[in-house]
Amino acid sequence: MPISIRSIPSCSNATEKPLRPGTTGNAEHAPTRPVSAGSSVPAGPRPLLSVQDVVVRFGGVVALGGVSFDVWQDEICGLIGPNGSGKTTCFNCISGIYQFERGDILFDGRSIRGVAGHKIARSGIGRTFQNIALFDSMSARDNVLVGAYPLGRTGFLRNAFRLPPVQEEEAQARNRANDLVELLELEAIAGTRAGSLPFGTRKRIELARALVTNPKLLLLDEPAAGLNHTEVSELATLIGRIRRYFRVTIVLVEHHMSLVMRVSDRVVALEFGIKIAEGLPVQVRSDPEVIRAYLGDIMDAPAA
Repeated sequence: MPISIRSIPSCSNATEKPLRPGTTGNAEHAPTRPVSAGSSVPAGPRPLLSVQDVVVRFGGVVALGGVSFDVWQDEICGLIGPNGSGKTTCFNCISGIYQFERGDILFDGRSIRGVAGHKIARSGIGRTFQNIALFDSMSARDNVLVGAYPLGRTGFLRNAFRLPPVQEEEAQARNRANDLVELLELEAIAGTRAGSLPFGTRKRIELARALVTNPKLLLLDEPAAGLNHTEVSELATLIGRIRRYFRVTIVLVEHHMSLVMRVSDRVVALEFGIKIAEGLPVQVRSDPEVIRAYLGDIMDAPAA
């Protein structure tokens, strides 16, 4: 079932939210804040996410070798690089799955170094995974609802006795999950076991789950993997609509260069855990180091 965005602006239960100051009305690709002349770095206050000289090692393998970059509120930042360049490792550090041995990561001005993953999710970071991480035996709707777990505030005792605040909290979570099921056009399969659904539909379920906490920052790890050409095109439009409708900042890890270049405001390129380029999509696409990372040193290759 192809990804669709038709119901996002026209959902009967919600009206389209205005953009934050500094954004434009372009649903697909809206520059987020002024850019200084000759620079690809947005001007303005502190970034929403700041990755600062982060180092991760697995034994003798350096997965991230001092990576630094900033992501500004309301923008879509593409994170690209060949396989093994450290993109997903970077995501795992941001979401608290991996701990890094040097450097720091600031989210909304606060360090998240050593913070547990569920607390990071509660602070406003949502993510999808490179390998779909759904509960196959649960329904599509329940998989979305699981994502609301970090929002729970009522505690063990209140839940044990099913006190009114617990029921109110659960009702709010169900309403939020139902809204997302409708917005991403999952109603027809909402009661179906996730494990029996097509790959593209499972991708949308995971996206809905990531959005159920209403995050400030959304990490999308290869959302186009396994999708056909039509679905990738529809995904590009969907990402732009999600940014506009939910007013969420997005970091996108993706190998589909056409998708990255279409939706991103800025692009950061990694190779072997090192940042090799950063800038506007058109700048990074033509950067010699990026071309070399993807195509190799073809000029130095021996003649056939």
